[in-house]
Amino acid sequence: MTKTRLITALTLLPVVAFFIQMGGWWFFACVLVIALLAVWEFIHMMRKRGHQPTLWLAIGITVLGLMSLPLQERGVAIPMMAGLFMLSLTWQLFQKDSAAPVVDWALTVAGAGYIGIGLGHLWGLRLLPDGAAWVWLALFSTWGTDTYAYMVGKKLGRHKFFPRLSPKKTWEGVLGGIIGGVSLGVLVSSLSVVPLIDGMLVGALIALVDPFGDLSISMMKRYAGVKDSSHLFPGHGGMLDRTDSVIFAVIVSYYYVLWVVF
Repeated sequence: MTKTRLITALTLLPVVAFFIQMGGWWFFACVLVIALLAVWEFIHMMRKRGHQPTLWLAIGITVLGLMSLPLQERGVAIPMMAGLFMLSLTWQLFQKDSAAPVVDWALTVAGAGYIGIGLGHLWGLRLLPDGAAWVWLALFSTWGTDTYAYMVGKKLGRHKFFPRLSPKKTWEGVLGGIIGGVSLGVLVSSLSVVPLIDGMLVGALIALVDPFGDLSISMMKRYAGVKDSSHLFPGHGGMLDRTDSVIFAVIVSYYYVLWVVF
């Protein structure tokens, strides 16, 4: 399984690198595909649980969420989101076959909103000055956190971190993840325009929130009764599995850069 995960990761890395370096609408298109795949997986999981969230509304909310940061600067993000909420509630009123219409509506809005707005911060991070470097910092710190947490937890893990949702996570793995996040933050800083102190701090912040991003998706999957959100990536699961920690990471990174660096 480890070999399969490594091969998949090395295959995807050049593709990810291309879109990050291209930036602009190329990068937005990449993030859009990621978000739409993730929201489709979320809707599919909830349908397995017996709910009926609305896919086309979820797609609309996801796309609007992705564009929420640029639209916010034009003062239209909130009016558009409010209009979409009204539309989604009105649509739900006419769904006679829905056994739990409020739950179906809430799952549609919350799932798509979380994924869309969350990944919208990834595009927003790329739009900032030196955005490519900050995106690499966020991604590599996340990957470093996950990799170190896995290796340290597997070898030294003894004390359970959150057994209710993830029996394999340990406090030793969490501490290893912090080392990994900071180490990769330092590495990216040494290879880019990111100041060393910012690389260390962002890496540490990502390492602290990373486990909770992962656990959040684990909570959803456990509720739906599935191990992975899909089988899109061999050894890695689905797109939602791959974006669990990334969403938390890019939100933290975006506001750190916006509020602290600039």
